Amino acid sequence: MTACATRWIRRRGERRNCQAFHRYAEEAAISSTISAGSRHTLGIHSDGSVTAIGDNKYGQCDVGSWRDISAVASGNVHMATNTGNAHSIGLRSDGTMVAAGWNVHGQCDVDGWRNIVGVAGGWRRTVGVRSDGRVVAVGRSNEGACDVSDWHDIVAVAAGDWHTVGLKSDGTVIAAGNNQYGQCNVSEWRDIVRIAAGYLHTVGLTSGGEALATGRNAEGQCELDDWRDIVEIAVGSSHTVGLRSNSTVTAAGWNKFGQCKVGDWREIVGIAAGCAHTVAIKTDGTAVAAGDNRYGQCNVSGWRGLRLPTSRTPPQ
Repeated sequence: MTACATRWIRRRGERRNCQAFHRYAEEAAISSTISAGSRHTLGIHSDGSVTAIGDNKYGQCDVGSWRDISAVASGNVHMATNTGNAHSIGLRSDGTMVAAGWNVHGQCDVDGWRNIVGVAGGWRRTVGVRSDGRVVAVGRSNEGACDVSDWHDIVAVAAGDWHTVGLKSDGTVIAAGNNQYGQCNVSEWRDIVRIAAGYLHTVGLTSGGEALATGRNAEGQCELDDWRDIVEIAVGSSHTVGLRSNSTVTAAGWNKFGQCKVGDWREIVGIAAGCAHTVAIKTDGTAVAAGDNRYGQCNVSGWRGLRLPTSRTPPQ
């Protein structure tokens, strides 16, 4: 758990709330050291620098000058000829932000953000969690996905195409934005430690290692009832990925490009899902990928020295 989160607990002053925040914040604090966008992939090196590969039409891969980065996120979108534009987001260890890429809606205007402890990228927007549990958002707000200013006690956020999801310190979940397919119907979820959002569906991970899902299920992306022993989740446009406690990976949903062909992956400690590709970090700091590679977003086999997720110890 971050020092910022610890300070927030002390300000609350109530033992019960402290215990709850510690439990869920610690689970939610797994650093996003890799990220997959619609057509590009980001990875943090052990020295805090960032590498990127894939489509760079709007400069979303121009991250070579980034330093002291602790987490990355990518603007992810559904697959369509007019929605491939994306941006990249970096969270520095001092709680400030940097961004690159498509900025037509101001989604990269995060220079003034401070005390940020978590970040997510959606279609045309960026969302951040502050150390006081409040949430900030910038970018397209037409569907209400940026209406998060009144959220509080938040420990993590996730951003889909048109909806935003927040994990609260008591393990409950809140959502805002487009709810056409029920992707925001999360108010009854309990004991959640991780959240992820796709094009039109939302996934939550319980402390018992099971996955919950709501929203559009046309490709089977919400069929997770038999998942067990899951320790991390990632969501693409229409597919869902889970990391098991034994460092193997499972996936469900849209598989047109082979993005769900992850059954033979081993020694995995971190996962990310893009529009139609899946990426993972191995215990040795290398990366593997599967799925759509038309822009080279899966060409990560040469990556070395990637930072491992900070709150997970590799298997012995």
